[in-house]
Amino acid sequence: MPIPDSWLSVLGDQQNMPYYPQLYRFIGEERSKYTVYPAGQDVFNALRFTPYEQVRVVIIGQDPYHEENQAHGLAFSVRPGVTPPPSLVNIFKELQDDEVDFRIPNHGCLIPWAEQGVLLLNAVLTVRAHQANSHQGKGWETFTDEVLRAVNAKGSRVVFLLWGSYAQRKAELIDGNRHTILKAPHPSPLSASRGFFGCRHFSKANAALQSAGESMIDWQLADLI
Repeated sequence: MPIPDSWLSVLGDQQNMPYYPQLYRFIGEERSKYTVYPAGQDVFNALRFTPYEQVRVVIIGQDPYHEENQAHGLAFSVRPGVTPPPSLVNIFKELQDDEVDFRIPNHGCLIPWAEQGVLLLNAVLTVRAHQANSHQGKGWETFTDEVLRAVNAKGSRVVFLLWGSYAQRKAELIDGNRHTILKAPHPSPLSASRGFFGCRHFSKANAALQSAGESMIDWQLADLI
């Protein structure tokens, strides 16, 4: 699980911290006994698809999808050909209401967002199959908090979309005077109707980027053939 090169300058020292080899051993032991998602080569996909210098928006998830073929290292995203889970369906519904021309795609793969500078970061980067939150408290949160601190240190404005109480606790790592923080309930079916629907975070994110002289995110996802 090598840290992508573009992040080494801001995260490389984490590999020398006591928690990191312990976390690495834990993941190895888990993989030797259980099915763990995502696959090893996909664990750092959020960082791989969105190099540090290109981060303009951050969306924080909690931990990866834990069912077969879903997780591939990007928060809320699923592999092509996999039915979008309920939270992602609700994200698309809000986008359709928020962005006039948005059409709901025939897939849930968010790689095109990541390639435009949307860091789709889960706080925990691995999970045991069929056991949500099974890798919490093992060290991933220490690592991903450092990712957020590194993004916070960027000189250019970044927009942070914090959905749900778990993500909103990360606001303490972000300088709201330099960056834009947008908060809403989580898009899950349990809470989306309590304020996620109607939050208009996607157009607000683009407005914040535009006001900072940054190019806007094209949220539309092309259909896959």
